[in-house]
Amino acid sequence: MTQSFKKLRGLTGMHDVLPDQSAQWEQLEEIVRDWLASYGYRNMRTPILEHTQLFARGIGEVTDIVEKEMYSFTDSLNGDKLTMRPEFTAGIVRSAIEHNLLYERPQRIYSIGPVFRHERPQRGRYRQFHQIDVEALGFPGPDVDAEMIVMLDRLWQRLGLTDVRLEINSLGQSHERAAHREALIAYLEQHQDILDDDAKRRMYTNPLRVLDTKNPDLQEMADAAPRLFEFLGEESLAHYEGVCQRLDAMDIEYTLNPRMVRGLDYYNLTVFEWITDRLGAQGTVCGGGRYDGLFELLGGKSTPGIGFAIGMERLLELVQQQDILPNTAECDIYMVYQNDAGQQQAMVLAEQLRDAGLRVVVHAGPKSMRAQFRRADNSGALAAIILGQSELETQQASVKWLRAPALNDEQPQQEQVDFAQCVQFLKSRIGD
Repeated sequence: MTQSFKKLRGLTGMHDVLPDQSAQWEQLEEIVRDWLASYGYRNMRTPILEHTQLFARGIGEVTDIVEKEMYSFTDSLNGDKLTMRPEFTAGIVRSAIEHNLLYERPQRIYSIGPVFRHERPQRGRYRQFHQIDVEALGFPGPDVDAEMIVMLDRLWQRLGLTDVRLEINSLGQSHERAAHREALIAYLEQHQDILDDDAKRRMYTNPLRVLDTKNPDLQEMADAAPRLFEFLGEESLAHYEGVCQRLDAMDIEYTLNPRMVRGLDYYNLTVFEWITDRLGAQGTVCGGGRYDGLFELLGGKSTPGIGFAIGMERLLELVQQQDILPNTAECDIYMVYQNDAGQQQAMVLAEQLRDAGLRVVVHAGPKSMRAQFRRADNSGALAAIILGQSELETQQASVKWLRAPALNDEQPQQEQVDFAQCVQFLKSRIGD
């Protein structure tokens, strides 16, 4: 008796990236890697699993991420408390400290990969999602802050994205935030009668987040609250003005958003977001800022740092909305054959073509030639190479052009080419 099993499905909020979708991911990643290399950034890869304490100490015990969203567990083999990374920065700083990465010079580095947060799945937000994370470690001045914003503006231009706007703010230094915190708590205490449960919970632990409320009944109260910007000293204001001067010189438009805060405790001075109206409520495409205190918080020497993260899924959705990335063909050449001898010759030719840098698929499985032609056309190939009995007898392949750029009005749709000349012929027609 055959036992039947319930069909298994993927976990909620964790999505498969299928081949057609993955092709666009790869195109976008290639553009991103080339863009980052043009600014001197090098790739760094850190583990998905880290000690839970790294994020509790670095992100902050009372943040939403640590309190409600982390995927944490105890290793049953040794009792270690482990967490799947909810963001990249803490792990990268941990690695930089552990390997003395900044001993000789500051570092520009980036990572691309999955991060994990247990939150309610919605448009543009998943439980496993992917980030482009970029960090500049060891640079203290406003010049690198501005450069990061400039390089992001270049990426949007390169991708042809429109309707993306920049908002910036300064979170000052720790003593300035402490003074603002006291004033903000006193203000919130005066309005306890209208605060919702979430605001009351955060009032003493993370009062800045109260100002970021999405509750429409609290917006007027939040707008009138003491602003951190009013507590900034000369050095913090000079840093902010230094960023703005450089952005002005580069003709980059921005808006001061004094209510912009961060859910992570290690941010200071410059913070920024790139926002769009094309993604509904989840409008932030990129967020970043300075975190000069994080190295010391994680046991290292005092070291300045600044970085940003781009949500890959959100960026890809923007790109797809504007039809920027073309669909990628499975191959350049599709091999069609009539019999076993034709298949064997196809395999020989295919290896020669691959040596020349062409992408080739040899049809697999018993199918009529008509069905093979349908499959060749669906693959997106520029040409099909036909190896029937007559082609084997004459030692000439039939090259059938399927689409541009190889197919045009000045050449026949199908041509005969000696086996020995196939590679040179197709390279000259298709190019790199």
